[in-house]
Amino acid sequence: MYGWEMLSFNIHDGFLEAIVRGNRSGLLTAADYNNLCQCETLDDIKMHLTATEYGPYLQNEPSPLHTTTIVEKCTLKLVDEYKHMLCQATEPLSTFLQYITYGHMIDNVVLIVTGTLHERDVNELLEKCHPLGMFDSIASLAVAQNMHELYRLVLVDTPLAPYFSECITSEDLDDMNIEIMRNTLYKAYLEDFYKFCQKLGGATAEIMCDLLSFEADRRAVNITINSIGTELTRDDRRKLYSNFGLLYPYGHEELAVCEDVDQVRGAMEKYPPYQSIFSRISYGESQMLDKAFYEEEVRRLCLSFEQQFHYAVFFAYIRLREQEIRNLMWISECVAQNQKSRVHDSVVFIF
Repeated sequence: MYGWEMLSFNIHDGFLEAIVRGNRSGLLTAADYNNLCQCETLDDIKMHLTATEYGPYLQNEPSPLHTTTIVEKCTLKLVDEYKHMLCQATEPLSTFLQYITYGHMIDNVVLIVTGTLHERDVNELLEKCHPLGMFDSIASLAVAQNMHELYRLVLVDTPLAPYFSECITSEDLDDMNIEIMRNTLYKAYLEDFYKFCQKLGGATAEIMCDLLSFEADRRAVNITINSIGTELTRDDRRKLYSNFGLLYPYGHEELAVCEDVDQVRGAMEKYPPYQSIFSRISYGESQMLDKAFYEEEVRRLCLSFEQQFHYAVFFAYIRLREQEIRNLMWISECVAQNQKSRVHDSVVFIF
């Protein structure tokens, strides 16, 4: 029952909630980003980051630095924090934390399969996989020729197995089928995570269902825009949309028949939360849509810390760290390629 969790929440989960709220105070501020954007070299970025919580992870890295090194070490900090929380967690928090990693598992599966299709080296692909989405048999993905083999040989023993029931076909893997597989898996994963959060009830259900609904709606918009001008039919497009969210079901019906970005905009402006997002973007500036969605997501994630006695803070913290790493990667790339005039284009300020 909503509100009653405060009586018993701290018995099992109070320590970890305190940990994650303490970790949140270590996120980079607007002042940090302004200083980073003025750096002239990657070594300058490293010097500034050594004064933050990333310091122990970067201080022993020799020059010359590369962007990949900075991103890798910052990701390592996130992984260490996640593993610490997972080791301390009891049910149902431990299951909730594991759900957070399933999206990375899906991305890793798609990365390995796509890379193998284009004859890339498996070890090189494994280095690019996200550490939170690794599982024991991931290297074996390279031997699969179709989705049935992918499931039977590798994924049947992973947490992703239940999500594959909707996309097992005997068709050979190609770029189009792999992208459909990714979105079908994400749909099944988000719906499963949504149901799990509903079962938890209380403030966790209230906040997480709102965050997951936003994620489902964003994916619906991205699927629509990316499938414009492709051979994907309207029915196929509709099947990739999650069966929940603010846009479900009437918004999905409108998105499924959109033929260009302006029609997508027209459909989305009927929903006040998304009207404010599209109002920031001029016509013809669809490339800025990702940043607008990220900014709205960060705003919602920060708001989740305003309430207590719920699990959404763990989800929010990990997502905010991932956004921070994306910011650092963009700033580092702009500095490394001497494109400082574009450094503010994709940076999303968190606090």
